[in-house]
Amino acid sequence: MYKDILLPIDLNHDSSWQKALPVAVEYCKAFDATLHLMTVVPDFGMAIVGTFFPEGYEEKAVDEATKQLHAFAQKNVPGDIKTQHVVGHGTVYEEILRVAKDIDADVIVMGSHRPELKDYLLGPNAARVVRHSATSVMVVR
Repeated sequence: MYKDILLPIDLNHDSSWQKALPVAVEYCKAFDATLHLMTVVPDFGMAIVGTFFPEGYEEKAVDEATKQLHAFAQKNVPGDIKTQHVVGHGTVYEEILRVAKDIDADVIVMGSHRPELKDYLLGPNAARVVRHSATSVMVVR
């Protein structure tokens, strides 16, 4: 049923993956699917903001995120799961949607929001992914 499962995570917030990762791993095992583990390095939003950072800052940030994502996978993803590492750069929800389309994901598994947010609704990135995705999205609370 599922061949490619996309799991977007925030490497700085364990709550973004603590409940979603076990679900994604279970699905990968059940369907012999590939886990596409993803994180996003946000862009500056406005070009003028980027002028305050040193030359090559974004490239270094993406390289560091790639290293951290590989270390995360080695520590948290069982060795028998086929895993692909993806680092996006830009607006979080737009990058998730882009990657889901690029890899032809069967399902996106993601956490609902960081628990420190003072609401009981979907977080803004999860809500936008659900709203705009052409792929099924499983939001794990």
